[in-house]
Amino acid sequence: MIAEFIEGASLVLDEKVETADLRIENGFITGIDVARDGAAVINGRGRFLAPAFVDIHGDAFERQIMPRPGVTVPTEVALLETDRQLAANGIATAYHALTLSWEPGLRSVDMGWQVVRALQDLSSRLTSDNRIQLRWETFCSEAEPLIAHMLAGPSRPALAFNDHTTAALLHPAIATHDRPFDHADDYPTADLAGEAFARKMNDRAKRAHMSVADYVAMITNIWARRGKVPRNIERIATLARAHDAPMLSHDDSQVQTRTYYRAQGANIAEFPMHERVFMAAKHAGDSIVLGAPNAMRGGSHLGGPSASEMIARGLCDILASDYYYPSMLGAIVRLHADKVAPLSALWKLVSANPASVMGLMDRGRISPGLRADLVLIDWPEGGAPVPLRTWVSGRGGYSAMHNLRDAVRFSEK
Repeated sequence: MIAEFIEGASLVLDEKVETADLRIENGFITGIDVARDGAAVINGRGRFLAPAFVDIHGDAFERQIMPRPGVTVPTEVALLETDRQLAANGIATAYHALTLSWEPGLRSVDMGWQVVRALQDLSSRLTSDNRIQLRWETFCSEAEPLIAHMLAGPSRPALAFNDHTTAALLHPAIATHDRPFDHADDYPTADLAGEAFARKMNDRAKRAHMSVADYVAMITNIWARRGKVPRNIERIATLARAHDAPMLSHDDSQVQTRTYYRAQGANIAEFPMHERVFMAAKHAGDSIVLGAPNAMRGGSHLGGPSASEMIARGLCDILASDYYYPSMLGAIVRLHADKVAPLSALWKLVSANPASVMGLMDRGRISPGLRADLVLIDWPEGGAPVPLRTWVSGRGGYSAMHNLRDAVRFSEK
């Protein structure tokens, strides 16, 4: 692998941003402001060079698989396109939030197997480090063989406990962010035979390629499994702990919910839905994840807590792309413009911190000896930034550097 020397860029380091040269070789960062030693020189002047993004929850790949409701494309084609989008947006490591649900269609276990097998078959052709977050719907016992297969494999996945079933059946008089503990004996449910519930299930039915009546009948039957869910959670959590897999719980609305999943080994709170959960997670030392689109747009599209506010209060450690890959850079731009924190501190939300909670200590920072996962960004004063080049373990995963002044040159100095 040819050594490269990025010259004169503004490096986003752990505690500061400073202009310096960076040398990479054989997939690793070999020095800052060191000799070129014959490396190919890349013009970094006037640009920012930062750690590439580590995305621990992204489900935008679903739009490649199903670009229109009910319309699917070959899984390999979809994942190759997703990989190109990751690299073009500066994402060197991506955990695809693969929902494993009792629903047929896009989020079914069968589709989960297709994605897992396709990623395995494509591994030598992918640019970014494509990994899996097993976003497990806890009512879906059928997913256990797939979860066990992934946990035993070479690319350690993350496991997220997800309960959209209980949330879907919540009585309409109760706000989603006030949903009681999922396993509460007196959990308040909607009238499953009512017209309002049928209307609520309309979009889910379309995604599952079912009539609304059939979908309502199916979710009613699934709800009958409720008594077995806690035992299933304990069994899957035990398996994940045995493989030292990172664990998360999704959309916690109550402190009791966060406490329950923490006891299972899930010390990452993903998209908490109420301030009380943020505070409890912070007090317990849990890592807190929010969506980068929330920070980029200035608020949650679901009316949840503001990511910007939570970051300013020290109640958010990580931003994930969620449903839009460009949002990781877009969030940093918005937060920096709003002076929420210095750029070096903001960048940790999308690189060092997510790498750390996933146990990937070889990436996420600019430091000699670490993987050369980097993104070079054109960020004009007052203008929108754009990634010019992304390196994944030193490989040129993406490049939009076409101007003569950006041309690579060689030097023996």
